[in-house]
Amino acid sequence: MTETSWRPVAARAASLLLRYPDPDTLEVLPTLLRALDALPPAVAARLRPVAEHRAGTDPGRLADEYVQLFDFRRRCCLYLTYYTAGDTRRRGEALVLFTAGYQAAGVEVVGELPDFLPAVLDLAAVHDDGWRLLRENRIGLDLLAGALDGTVYGHAVEAVRVMLPPPQPGDIAAAVRLAQTGPPVEQVGLEPFGLVDTTGGRR
Repeated sequence: MTETSWRPVAARAASLLLRYPDPDTLEVLPTLLRALDALPPAVAARLRPVAEHRAGTDPGRLADEYVQLFDFRRRCCLYLTYYTAGDTRRRGEALVLFTAGYQAAGVEVVGELPDFLPAVLDLAAVHDDGWRLLRENRIGLDLLAGALDGTVYGHAVEAVRVMLPPPQPGDIAAAVRLAQTGPPVEQVGLEPFGLVDTTGGRR
């Protein structure tokens, strides 16, 4: 399998393994596990433990484990711009850039903000802008990987990092600073940013 053919498969697999373990996501696990056999060993070896964990664990326990990890630990946030923009106006500007990437590919995010890592991986599976957004937000990925170290989901994030170019010295230094201080916080005047869906709702 050539790089141009395995990278979309790997991106889609990582997306599914980082999503909430609902019945639809769990149903495709047998197909996903078979697809891993065609991926480069460095990528497959990191995705397989997550897939096997999901395949061999009670769905109720999986759901509780996922919620406890991603919904109640701020440092285990799957929204990439949170790490560099935090709860500030800058995050709104960053999300606009993500939205533009989806528009360039002719797709849209439904039910999530555009910087949601599984959604960005789905974009990467169909368009180069997804990979560009992952590269440009390498700091967020690195911090997420550190926060998930020792958890099964950390393997999936490591698989994504393996598929990207190595971090630059400036990225490493910025990640160290953010790891020490946490995401930026704006004290006053913060307006919530959301995406308006096609039904007129606000997220």
